This record gives sequence, structure tokens and C-alpha cells, in this order.
Amino acid sequence: MPSKLPTTGLPPRFRRPSLFVWGISLGFLALFIQGVMATNVTLERLIRGATNLGHFIGRAFPPDLSNLDVLAWSMYETLNIAIVGVTLGVILSVPFALLAARNTSPAPWVRSMTRLMIATMRTIPDLIWALIFVVAVGLGPMAGVLAIVMDTIGFAAARFFSERIEEVHPGPSDALAATGAGRLSVIGGAVLPETLASMTATSLYSVEKALRSAVTLGLVGAGGIGVELAAAMRLFNYDRALTIILVILVVVIGFEQLSSQIRKRVI
Repeated sequence: MPSKLPTTGLPPRFRRPSLFVWGISLGFLALFIQGVMATNVTLERLIRGATNLGHFIGRAFPPDLSNLDVLAWSMYETLNIAIVGVTLGVILSVPFALLAARNTSPAPWVRSMTRLMIATMRTIPDLIWALIFVVAVGLGPMAGVLAIVMDTIGFAAARFFSERIEEVHPGPSDALAATGAGRLSVIGGAVLPETLASMTATSLYSVEKALRSAVTLGLVGAGGIGVELAAAMRLFNYDRALTIILVILVVVIGFEQLSSQIRKRVI
């Protein structure tokens, strides 16, 4: 039998919105209008911006390839920052995820405290972490590595690792526990092996994310090719800046393709 329509005669998706929905919609609309007014988006500014962009492109071509070896070394440093930061972050994310997951945490208060710590790491942007660590350890790649470590823990441990651990089928864990295995043995023999493929894919995506972040972190003195890009823009060397942008583009796209192939074989 066909299902009966509501008494209003309209499907559920066409029902009259509640007062709460109207309030949220009007609030969002008011914030949007206020945001447009605050950012001063005008046709004149857009036209002037398009003109300035045309001047930038005109001065940027052809790219300056005179110091390509220096840029290649700086890009290599950026890649090192991303890989080292993500590796340390992923290693530290595993215990954080185990303490934050409902089925592996030793106590509810431990889970709550761990989730609060992870939320703090995730809430603070990586650029702010970089500024903090530049003050703490000085300029250079170390500040970038530490910033990526904090960002990776907040991104991987809470958003993916702990959720994947909670989705593990309880059968293998219960079977190991029934044989007298301890908590660590159950985690190492049943939980982690089942989540390994998912964690590997997440880790590869974290490297892609960190590679882009490492470029941005260099703008605040955290090392890598971002320092070269900031210097080129400040000195109006747009042809050199274009070369740096192209180097970043080639490396990021190349690593994305490599990461995609690895994920296909792992998952």
C-alpha cells in the first residue's frame, strides 16, 4: 500500500519550517549581509583588483629560473618538515586515540580529559602553533615540525583514529579477552590490526595536508620554501615568486598522485 501523506497534504520535506528554523535562517542571513558590508565588497574594488592581478601576472612572466637549485633545496626542506612532523604526530596520535575511544579508554574521565586535550590541539590553527613555537624555539624548521605535530594529533587522533577504533567489530577483541589476554594484548592483537589500513590512508592524507601547511608556516619564519616566497613578495620579485609557486605546485601534485597510488594498494 502507498504510504499516507501527512495531514497537511505535503511531503515531510515541504512542511512549514518551525520558528527555530526561521530564527536560524534569519540569523544566518543577517550575519551574511553584515559580513558583506563589513568586507566592503564593491564593484569598483573588484575591477581594481582584477587590474592589479593583471599587472602581477604581467610582471611575473617569464618565471625567474636563475636560482632554481636554491628553491629546490628549500622545497626539500619543506618536504622534510611535513614528513617529520606528520610521522611524529601520527605516532603520538595512536595513544591519544586509544585513550579517547570509548571501547579502549580505561575510564570515562580519562576519555573526557583526552578528548579535551585533542580538541584544544585541533581548535588552535597550525599558523598560531607556528607563531608559538617560533617564540619558544626560535626561527627555523624545528618550529614548523612542532606546529605540524600538534596539528596532526588534533586532526588524526580525534577525527579519524579514535572514530575508527570505536567502529572495530568487538568479536576478535572478545575472543582474545576470553583466552585471558590483557588489555594491551587485545589492542595489539585485534584493535590495531583492523584499523591499520584506515590509519595508513589517514596518515598519507595528513602528509598532503602538512605539505601545504608547511609552505604557509614558512611565511612566519618556520623554515622551508615559504620563507623564500615571503621574501620574494616583499621585494616585489614577482617572477621569482611565480617560480616558487610553480615548484610548490609540481611537488604537491606529484605527492598527491603518489599518495593516491599508495592508498589504492593499502585499502
